[in-house]
Amino acid sequence: MLATIQYHSKKYQIDFLQPLDISMPLRASKSNVNAWYIDAPKIEPVKDGEWIASVLEGACINFNNIYFNPHGHGTHTECVGHITEKVHSINQHLKQFFFLAEVVTIPPIKQNGDFVISKKQLQYALGNKKRDAVVIRTIPNTKEKLTAQYSNTNPPYLLEEAAIYLKEKEIKHLLIDLPSVDKEKDDGELLAHNAFWNTAGKLRMDATITEFIFVPNTVEDGTYFLNLQIAPFENDASPSKPVLYKILE
Repeated sequence: MLATIQYHSKKYQIDFLQPLDISMPLRASKSNVNAWYIDAPKIEPVKDGEWIASVLEGACINFNNIYFNPHGHGTHTECVGHITEKVHSINQHLKQFFFLAEVVTIPPIKQNGDFVISKKQLQYALGNKKRDAVVIRTIPNTKEKLTAQYSNTNPPYLLEEAAIYLKEKEIKHLLIDLPSVDKEKDDGELLAHNAFWNTAGKLRMDATITEFIFVPNTVEDGTYFLNLQIAPFENDASPSKPVLYKILE
């Protein structure tokens, strides 16, 4: 289905029949992607005495409980409530779901023993483009990202200067294929989170960070329409399903 959409005073032709899903599935498995020193997610049937809510076990329904952490077990979208004393809800502050997004591929560079994404790299990738969202794919980009166990591995992260640049460029939605925009162990400073949400000034309540995405190599760098779908959790973060749509010439 082709549709013409007027967005920011400009018309775009979108192919809605070819979605590009950049979320990670959540599986009840130790091979599910994992970070922050927690156990694997669980999906298991409700049990009531000897009755097990599984058709395989003789029940008429499958009726599962799901135990997971949105920050540690897969693609999730978070708001400023992730780092503020008052736990603001992503469900209350993400009210628009379609955005003009730029997909960029960044090779983290080594600095002081860490691999980081710098302001200069983002400046080069984005140039003078004005976008609502930026989708960062890091390289190397392999399917191992879908099963990576990140705890105690010091993954790449954004420098504070990079987050400040994105804030000043008025990027509202930052998506990245890493477990966090910040260093794994930083004594709680969370420099990139704080800079992006502007916690030293007026909070950017409508800005979001989405972590643990996976952008296949078949998705080219460039401009897309992003549909940022969340589950309606009243929590600082929610599991999410970001989907890209090509913009036709």
